Amino acid sequence: MLAMQHYNSTGITVSFPLFNHTTMGQEPEVRAVSHNGTRPMSNPAGAGIAMTLGILFNVVALIILAKAYNRFRRRSKATFLLFASSLVATDLAGHIILGALVLRRYSASTGSPIDPASFRGNVVDDTDSSCLFLGGCMVFFGLCPLFLGCAMAAERCLGVTRPLQHARLVTTARTKMALALIWLLALCVALLPFINLGAYTKQHPGTWCFIRVIDGTKATDLAFVMLFSGLGLSSLALAFVCNTISGITLVRARLKKKYGPQRCSARSHDTEMVVQLVGIMVTSCICWSPLLFVGLMSATRSYSDTLRSDIDTYRNLMVTGVRMATCNQILDPWVYILLRRAILRKIYCITKRQTSFRGSKLCSARWDVNSFQNSEKNTVNKI
Repeated sequence: MLAMQHYNSTGITVSFPLFNHTTMGQEPEVRAVSHNGTRPMSNPAGAGIAMTLGILFNVVALIILAKAYNRFRRRSKATFLLFASSLVATDLAGHIILGALVLRRYSASTGSPIDPASFRGNVVDDTDSSCLFLGGCMVFFGLCPLFLGCAMAAERCLGVTRPLQHARLVTTARTKMALALIWLLALCVALLPFINLGAYTKQHPGTWCFIRVIDGTKATDLAFVMLFSGLGLSSLALAFVCNTISGITLVRARLKKKYGPQRCSARSHDTEMVVQLVGIMVTSCICWSPLLFVGLMSATRSYSDTLRSDIDTYRNLMVTGVRMATCNQILDPWVYILLRRAILRKIYCITKRQTSFRGSKLCSARWDVNSFQNSEKNTVNKI
């Protein structure tokens, strides 16, 4: 997903009768401040940089995971790496597709004349096929990482708590089938507006499209937003429960120490995977929760007709939420790049070396003081 940019403040000024219920049927008054009658655009350099960084990070993480998948032949590790590679590949595809669509809307909006009849509030309501496709991609590439993170957490929970059942039930073929079902479920949800369950509309500031949650929200729109937010929040909650169970199980096993060298190596792999899952879960919660909650609150208040006084606030909150969701696809690869055993081991060794160095300096200083005191005593005795 690509970070969205605001229009310049010197562009379009719109006055909309928010409180006069007798004039709601009238068209809003639009005043174009720009002299050439075009829609002013902000510099899309920030969006392009975010797109480039996201693609670069995801490619690096995908290469690391591919090498790890070829190196490890343990079935549980291979299954986890297959899920992780699919997650990174999905993020990469989302960056490329959504980034291209958003940048296309930037270029298409430059120089296009303003149609006063096409405005509702501060948002241009000229939904076209590209806007519908962009909205569907936003929902699809938003749900896929959440579903995949939940599936990975459930798979690791089964592998840590019931290793024998995991070895018997979890196979490569079933993992691929689960991936196909996850992508199919996200696709079905994204296609619901095409059967008149909800709608995609252009969102403030006009460079992205999403579910209709601000202006003219209907019952079907509210149901669609509740489904989208409910699935996303449920995935995060289930991932939290599974990761908590896995972490507690590993801590108990570490305290009991009832496994030999081979089992110790297996636990080490399990610990690495659970740490990565916790990183994914924390990143997803921080990045996706604002958009899920704000979208649901906006649709609820818009449907109950109580959003009029706070409509600008919720528009800005939606922009902030989608920008934070964009960061999720940029930060996810760093979980696999940084939270690897090799990197963690190096960090641990450096930290331990620094601690030992400080301890040796402290012991040396103490030794110098003691030797000085002893030399003084010897001098006094000689005198």
